[in-house]
Amino acid sequence: MEKSSSYYKIHSEKYHSEARSLYKRMTLLSSLRLLVFLITGIGIYITFSKWEIAVVIGVLGVILFIYLLSKHSDTKSRRDLFLALVKINTEEIDIASGKFHDRDSGTQFQDPTHFYSLDIDLYGRGSFFQFINRTTISEGTQKLANELMANNIEGIVQRQEAIKELSSKSKWRQYYSATSSLISVETKAQKIIDWLHSHQPFISKQLVWIPALFSAISGLLFLLVISQSISPEYLGYWLLLGLGITAFFVKRINVLSHNTEKVKDTFKQYALLLNQIESETFSSALLQKKQQDIEAEHKKASVIFSQFSKHLDSLDNRNNMISAIFGNGLFLSDIKNAMQIEKWISRYNTTVEHWFEIVSFFDAYNSLGNYAFNHSDYVYPEIQSQATAINSTELGHPLLNDAKRIDNDFKIDHQQFYIITGANMAGKSTFLRTVSLQIIMANIGLPVCAQSSIYSPVKLITSMRTSDSLTDDSSYFFSELTRLKFIVDAIQNDSYFIVLDEILKGTNSTDKAIGSKKFVEKLVASNATGIIATHDLSLCEIESKLPEVKNYFFDAEIINDELHFDYTFKKGICQNMNASFLLKKMNIV
Repeated sequence: MEKSSSYYKIHSEKYHSEARSLYKRMTLLSSLRLLVFLITGIGIYITFSKWEIAVVIGVLGVILFIYLLSKHSDTKSRRDLFLALVKINTEEIDIASGKFHDRDSGTQFQDPTHFYSLDIDLYGRGSFFQFINRTTISEGTQKLANELMANNIEGIVQRQEAIKELSSKSKWRQYYSATSSLISVETKAQKIIDWLHSHQPFISKQLVWIPALFSAISGLLFLLVISQSISPEYLGYWLLLGLGITAFFVKRINVLSHNTEKVKDTFKQYALLLNQIESETFSSALLQKKQQDIEAEHKKASVIFSQFSKHLDSLDNRNNMISAIFGNGLFLSDIKNAMQIEKWISRYNTTVEHWFEIVSFFDAYNSLGNYAFNHSDYVYPEIQSQATAINSTELGHPLLNDAKRIDNDFKIDHQQFYIITGANMAGKSTFLRTVSLQIIMANIGLPVCAQSSIYSPVKLITSMRTSDSLTDDSSYFFSELTRLKFIVDAIQNDSYFIVLDEILKGTNSTDKAIGSKKFVEKLVASNATGIIATHDLSLCEIESKLPEVKNYFFDAEIINDELHFDYTFKKGICQNMNASFLLKKMNIV
């Protein structure tokens, strides 16, 4: 973390310095523009009687003014980019210091029916998603959420390699995010895809030659008018004819213009991001495959997107009155632009969705690469197929403060089941979430918070935060039984690592003890692997009956009338409970 913090501080200052220099350049260019305007105006005034010289001065002045305006625009764009980079680096410094609770918490992705998303602080305030997310487009955010919930144990090594490579490309990642953040997009990619698929062309392909022929005739008439071969009124009649032809299509062009106006910013953004992907050199197989997928056409995807964006801008020019009258009257510009757009849609409407997906992929994986860069002291699990499911030394929860966090060694074989007891607040639930999060991170391809880790991939399923539902008219106990039934059905079809926290809380102590024992026995009989935390010490008796079951605990001690926890994972059964002590300590009883 110190390495990344130093990087962010240095680059924040560097980009801030660049932005200041560019602001000074912008000021100079603005002053030069004003000076050119004044000199041109004065020059024209002085030489007004000699119109040839005045015209030359005017033309040169306009050319120089436009050049300075272009330079000013380019400089402003670069300054905006550097300011975005400053923001990225300062935000990283804030997040490292714990200031990230105002960011998107991802609660929209919480799903009570998912295998684990509701149980382990994956989403919500202070969640793993809120800590890791650096996506800049909504589709990238959805892709990141999908990766966190994929429960995918295939291709882990390839994902590790991709994340390792992106973690080493800090500059590229930041430029990608900064570029994306500078364009405000209103229309989501999925809506654009739906529109492209549903659009029905309204201009026949047989009419494609008409705008070109009409423009050629307009040019010929213009030359004839200048040479005084015909009266100017003929050009006026021709203009009215062009407006009449355009009017025949105007309603459908208006609808097309309304739709394209919403999507043009998205295509500009994606064109820039595709260009960044195309321009980078990747070595990992997964990133190379994604890069090759956007180079499958005869042109680069970024060029194809840019061309479409230009067509959209051209159609948008119809809002200019002069352009609308003369452009349509003499060149049928609306019809020509609509034809270009429909031709593009017809050719690429099925390819766009895939290109959008690749941009979303890199947006999401940049977050994963950024996380890996920020935690260079974490380790990538060594992926093996063996009897041991997890073998980690000094395993810790990645969201806990490094200075206060207590790490533990954890080893469990496939088809083993651990019963974990302990006093209130001793660390049982945190440990369950630590193990769960390690499995998720390992499956995604992320490094985990441990000194070493050997991992035999397994899917995760949990039951830790069941709640009742007034909407579904279900009690807490019924909801919990439904969840446990979900787990039993799932393990019949696939292998899972099961994490349970104090099951059957919705019934009496005796019934709970009997039910819990039978449920754990059923899981063991199904060759399940997992851990369960409980306050019920009678559940620990199963260890003597089933060799697959092992007892572990977190301890608590009362020293000098104060409660102390060591948060250390130990073999055996907890002997110290603290509920009565806490009730007395807080003057409740």
